[in-house]
Amino acid sequence: MNVPFVDLKAQYLSLKSEIDPAIQTVINETAFIGGKHVEAFEKAYAEKYGMKHCVSCANGTDAIYVTLKALGVGPGDEVITVANSWISTSETITQTGARPVFVDIDEYFHIDPSKIEEKITKKTKAIIPVHLFGQPADVKAVKQICENHKLTLIEDCAQSHFATFHSQKTGTFGLAGTFSFYPGKNLGAYGDAGAIITDDDDFARRARLFANHGSLLKHIHEIEGINSRLDSIQAVVLQAKLKHIDEWNQARNSHALTYNALLNGLGEVKCPKFRANSFHIFHLYVIRAARRDDLAAFLKTKGVSTGIHYPTALPFMPAYRYLRHRPSDFPVAYECQDEILSLPMYPELTDEQIAYVADSVREFYKK
Repeated sequence: MNVPFVDLKAQYLSLKSEIDPAIQTVINETAFIGGKHVEAFEKAYAEKYGMKHCVSCANGTDAIYVTLKALGVGPGDEVITVANSWISTSETITQTGARPVFVDIDEYFHIDPSKIEEKITKKTKAIIPVHLFGQPADVKAVKQICENHKLTLIEDCAQSHFATFHSQKTGTFGLAGTFSFYPGKNLGAYGDAGAIITDDDDFARRARLFANHGSLLKHIHEIEGINSRLDSIQAVVLQAKLKHIDEWNQARNSHALTYNALLNGLGEVKCPKFRANSFHIFHLYVIRAARRDDLAAFLKTKGVSTGIHYPTALPFMPAYRYLRHRPSDFPVAYECQDEILSLPMYPELTDEQIAYVADSVREFYKK
């Protein structure tokens, strides 16, 4: 049996009757950037989050960068974030001229609130927790730290579309939530796309201004900005998919419970933990596995595709060599990077496929 890591074709075929006419409409109207289709998606996305504003942009990386620039982060500032995210979270901090400050992780792969305050200095301007793999970080604890130190909370929700913590959606706890709609995400476009949600009118205006060449009216540029706009084709694809996201998230969560039940008791494997009072949408199903690389190679021979998210924690990347971090600075993230393995996860997975993957994992350790 072949089990792909993600099956975007299966999802497309299930929505073909919705997706194809929507794309054809955009082509017929030759309305490719901005306009009513983008505005309709922004309105629908903001409303589903219960937020006043959705500012769409070209991708999830820009969503973070635009947020930081609209906040006024720049040279001389520091922004605290987690040690084990995708580089978008930290590189955008550097691109503003600020300095990224990393914090080790907890048992859920998220920023450890107990280790944040020791990293706060007079230069700290914001904290960016990442709701990694689809599970909420302990954002209430991080928010309290932000309030205590008068810092801005920005949530990186690139992997947590409509996950909840204490029944509140991720992205709604701080000034802004940033999202990626990369094709493989729970809510994915057919190319790059991103968005920012916020309830702050002034911040929303500044973000929209910066993302559109510093202009809200054509040829009138209040500031210098960047070109980060959502394509209309991506907007209609996302709006069609938005109707199904709750169902898909429930399916992912159910698949994870099945995986956990089938892999439970296997001493060489640690299944993902569920944080109390949270709804984990499982963008990724990530185990910690002994002899991880050998397991991945074995699964490949069985037709099972896997991934590693991520093989090198950010502080140990060549890009951050200048920070001179050592493994002892981030012991949990350092240990996890050699153990984590992402198993196939997408809504259309069948029970038969999940059982086959789990049986293959057990077969490896039995040998």
